[in-house]
Amino acid sequence: MSQQKIYLIGAGIEGWEGFGARALEVINQAEVLIGHQRHLDIFPDFRGEKQVLGDLSLMLDYLKTTEKPVVVLGSGDPNFFGVARFLLRNLPKERIEIFPNVTSVQYAFARIKEPWDDAIFVSVHGRGMKNAIDRIIAAEKVAVLTDATNTPAAIARELITRGAEGYDAWLCEDMGLPTEKFTKTDVRGLAELSASALNILILVKVWEPFLESYPVMGISDEAFATAKKLITKQEVRAVTLAKLQLQNDLVMWDIGAGSGSVSIEAGNLMPNGKVFALERNPQYLGFLRDNLKKFGSRNVMLIEAFAPEGLDDLPDPDRVFIGGSGGMLEEIIEAVDKRLKPEGVIVLNAVTLDTLTKAVEFLEDHGYTVEVACVNVAKTRGLTEYKMFEALHPIYVISAAKREE
Repeated sequence: MSQQKIYLIGAGIEGWEGFGARALEVINQAEVLIGHQRHLDIFPDFRGEKQVLGDLSLMLDYLKTTEKPVVVLGSGDPNFFGVARFLLRNLPKERIEIFPNVTSVQYAFARIKEPWDDAIFVSVHGRGMKNAIDRIIAAEKVAVLTDATNTPAAIARELITRGAEGYDAWLCEDMGLPTEKFTKTDVRGLAELSASALNILILVKVWEPFLESYPVMGISDEAFATAKKLITKQEVRAVTLAKLQLQNDLVMWDIGAGSGSVSIEAGNLMPNGKVFALERNPQYLGFLRDNLKKFGSRNVMLIEAFAPEGLDDLPDPDRVFIGGSGGMLEEIIEAVDKRLKPEGVIVLNAVTLDTLTKAVEFLEDHGYTVEVACVNVAKTRGLTEYKMFEALHPIYVISAAKREE
């Protein structure tokens, strides 16, 4: 294999004058210049061979065998969603030297006069949108690299569907070109805009529905829409969430989600996580949708299905809460056991001794270490000029962890 150096040089927003002196010297000494046509056009007087960047595997084959000095041109910093990742993964690092330039993202933030050190960066270019949307909705400030399918308008429509409308949106188009354009709008306005193929989308959060009006955890029972107040009560909900041992980026199943109180607060506690709320009972579905919208629960996905059948297409869970089983408790535990990730946790809430006994028996039979907490809550209520305590039904909070083999 040739040990000839390969130079990755980033093209900035400007033309040739945007390159440093050392980068221009390397380009002048190169025999082969590889890049997209718009980058090759920056050097009309280049005396060597020009190759238009196309199939990366073909370029890699060429770079592995050539003994000529080669410069590969990229946009901005080749290490930033650029060709550097591919080459560093497939070639010895000692063969590669990188000259970064100003990225389009840096330039865009500078033009809209917005600091960018607290932003996250997401690319949907050839990658699909779902995972990107999950990251966007957990962030305060985002720069998004789009493509012809996952356009800014398509991203806006997905954000609206997920209830994540609280962003100012900057559509930054054709930067550095005579047609350069910067448009400020909101998410709904963005959904109506067509965009140039060369664009950067910047989203800056300006409001957050559920955080403005409601706590992350401990939402009052009265704030939820529900049927006959059939809801996991606030105090029991707090213990349930504690037993689930939630972390920032886990996957959780809420089986028998009811009105969605546990899903909503779990989603608040896991901003980069995903909560799948399974519910099929028409008595609850309307309330569940209303609550998800009211509390801006962008990372809670409603799955209209009965367990265990509705579990097949979901990602494997780290945590599972079983709030209702519809008489299928053993079958649900069997299905969950096959999919639960290592060190996963299952939590069930039982009202009756029969359910408590069955759940503990099923879980221990499947190799779980089981702990039960009986939650007895009494709350004050007015009685003429006096107050008295009124006891709620005791709830058995069952938590189960898989034993190590």
